[in-house]
Amino acid sequence: MALPFSPPARLASFYFLFFAYSAAYVAYFPLYLAARGFDAAGIALVLALPQVARIVAPAGWGWLADRFGAQRGIVVVSCASMAACFAALPLVDGPGPIAWLIALTGVFSAGALPLVEAITLASPGGPARYGPIRLWGSVGFIVVLLAGGAWVDLVPLATLPPTLAALALAALASACTLPKGVRHATPPPLRLEIAPAARAVLAGGFCMAAAHGALYAFYTLHLQREGYGGAAIGAFWTIGVVAEIAVFAYLPALLGRYRLSAILLFSFGCAIVRFLAIGWGACALWLLIVVQVLHAATFGSFHAASVAAIHKVFPANAQGRGQALFSSIAYGAGGAAGALLAGWGWERGGPQLAFSLAAAAAAAGAYFAYRLGRAGF
Repeated sequence: MALPFSPPARLASFYFLFFAYSAAYVAYFPLYLAARGFDAAGIALVLALPQVARIVAPAGWGWLADRFGAQRGIVVVSCASMAACFAALPLVDGPGPIAWLIALTGVFSAGALPLVEAITLASPGGPARYGPIRLWGSVGFIVVLLAGGAWVDLVPLATLPPTLAALALAALASACTLPKGVRHATPPPLRLEIAPAARAVLAGGFCMAAAHGALYAFYTLHLQREGYGGAAIGAFWTIGVVAEIAVFAYLPALLGRYRLSAILLFSFGCAIVRFLAIGWGACALWLLIVVQVLHAATFGSFHAASVAAIHKVFPANAQGRGQALFSSIAYGAGGAAGALLAGWGWERGGPQLAFSLAAAAAAAGAYFAYRLGRAGF
């Protein structure tokens, strides 16, 4: 029986629900852990475990997807593991068992997003339609981010696990409607050959994720120390996500007019300006507003151009592994390295050094965008 919605609508629905779940987890799960008795070090450890899983697990899921055409099936398993984790969480007691549950879930859920990226890019229209579909993920994220503040004030934190489980189940239902993966006549090789252009994209992704380490670890703390209240800080984060949505909406025009390497190089330039301004000029309200708009480039256009580049530099029978490898190297290893670098800089020189190191990482990434341009992309 034919499904009532078009493939782009089904993909957009999945992005919306998956990132709604992600927003609830990122914004409020640390508060839940604190309410369960975790100290700061314990919370940091639990939150780091899925990032560690993200370094290694996506490659295995990507190979299975390319070998058996199982993209949709793996995404379904990933969402089911998330739902099971948070349904079971209230029944698990003690820091150790909770940490093991989150770590195991991180392994099983790590393949979901990169494989949906591969499905989206392989659908009719390819990279040109990616932005208008992907922006619904940002919409889902911001809806939950804005609604969550009122939710936390009205209901006990003990309701967070069932809420996360319900969002994961909704994403699971949506995953079941995704287009099926393609099983290629030529099986993917066990050893994936990585061309120089692919290495440039991967290295650039690592650098940009590392540059954002200071933002995700210390931006809120930095603004609090500068005297901004919770409402203002929430508004700054919201500006960034709204800007991200805008760039995804206009992405087809950008991809049609500019080379991928030019978009990436521009994104790295914006990142250098943004992180230097945050580190050295956070006392100026107007400046913070301006540089938050640059999130449209430092995440929005950068991420979209990167996944489009991965789609081009990897062969058709390795698309799942290509997107998974980018997720592992950029958002796994790069994100972890960036957090450690930011922590080192914060301890030794405060926000100025931490965000200056972030700008330096972005400058290193600009070199790899230049190399991608020399390769003809």
